[in-house]
Amino acid sequence: MSISGGIRFLPIYGRSGCGKTSAARELSTHLPQTRVFGLSRAALLAEERLLHEIDQARGRDDPELLIAVIDQYEESGDRDSSSPSQFVERLSLLDRGRLREMPILFLWLTTNWDFHADLVKATKRNERILLAPDFELVGPDQSEWAEIVEETFAFHNHEQPLADFGLLRDEIEAIAYGSPTLGTAIQRVGEVLGHQGNPLQDLSQYQVVMLWPVTDGLRIARVSGFTNAREGYKLDWNAFYRTLNDDDKRTLSLTGLNRARLYFDVRLVPIAAADLHALCTDLDDREYEPSHSYLDRFKKSHFFSIVNETWDPSAYSPLRERESDRANRAREWYDGVATERPVQLGRRIARCLTLLGLDAEHERSIRSPYSTVRADVAVDRWHSTRQTCIVELKALHSEGTRPSSIKDAIRTTLKRHAQFAGFLPRQ
Repeated sequence: MSISGGIRFLPIYGRSGCGKTSAARELSTHLPQTRVFGLSRAALLAEERLLHEIDQARGRDDPELLIAVIDQYEESGDRDSSSPSQFVERLSLLDRGRLREMPILFLWLTTNWDFHADLVKATKRNERILLAPDFELVGPDQSEWAEIVEETFAFHNHEQPLADFGLLRDEIEAIAYGSPTLGTAIQRVGEVLGHQGNPLQDLSQYQVVMLWPVTDGLRIARVSGFTNAREGYKLDWNAFYRTLNDDDKRTLSLTGLNRARLYFDVRLVPIAAADLHALCTDLDDREYEPSHSYLDRFKKSHFFSIVNETWDPSAYSPLRERESDRANRAREWYDGVATERPVQLGRRIARCLTLLGLDAEHERSIRSPYSTVRADVAVDRWHSTRQTCIVELKALHSEGTRPSSIKDAIRTTLKRHAQFAGFLPRQ
């Protein structure tokens, strides 16, 4: 076409929802020298209107190739006034006349094999313009549909995964494998979401924050990788799910765990060991009061802003490793002292939160009709919709801060709180 110009015609058959329209519209994304445009019904009925729409699409910059899309015209109603043979005959005449030097590809999308055959027969008098007589678009392999469905909904919902709406991968795969086309699968997932009325994340008076001290950039990255850090270190279900092995997926009640994640607004927050070290002198002294400068540094941590509900995503800056003598001393203290005395460390964190004006208590047991959980630190926020923040301290040795151990800690926390809320039975 780039050598000889002129028109080419390609009727495309595909089942409804297989992706014909999406594929056609995306051509210009992958072929930037082209321009894709849709033809109106009027353009199929009248030559002058057809030429006008082609001229408009061509514009001033004159793309190398125009791609005109006729999208399932036979489904829009009356076909008598513009039969396939009449339209294709018009294209044949234009190919020899006014459009003989302008490369234009006409794609006619249809879900009807008989109509597709009519379009092919209509080119009999000018077979040169027909690109292929039996072109069928089947779309992506069915094994890929679940992932595409997830990506599609995330794209249209500010990158929130479907798990945030209570729909997990296994359920999506079941819907996909029971659907005839990808489009049908997307529609059915939308229907399921439309019938889910309970915004679980708005029901609980509790918030759960897993506090994970980190000593270097590698550990910061490992912990943060399980979260949406800019959104206040909210636990990322997809990141957690990817680390589960086949046995985990078979034996865990993933629906209950995900429900607990949403219900309790679970966060996983890294904190630099250096921000704790200066606060934790003489851990056995219950009345120890750190200096104001150290408390002010702690007050600027991501952890404090989440517990205090002053998190500002517009002012977010990632937690970074800062090599210094202070960081080196903190690393030695954390791995040599703090990890051996997690109870005293939690008590000191509660003390510091109290000194900064929060109502914090160390090792509080919280009961529900179903179970009891113990908060390493409990922070009461009387004027908040989530009146109690349950802090679980994950004081693991630096060498123990691995993806597998982070996954196990998350699983344990989610299971404990799923039982607390009655989503899972106690074992």
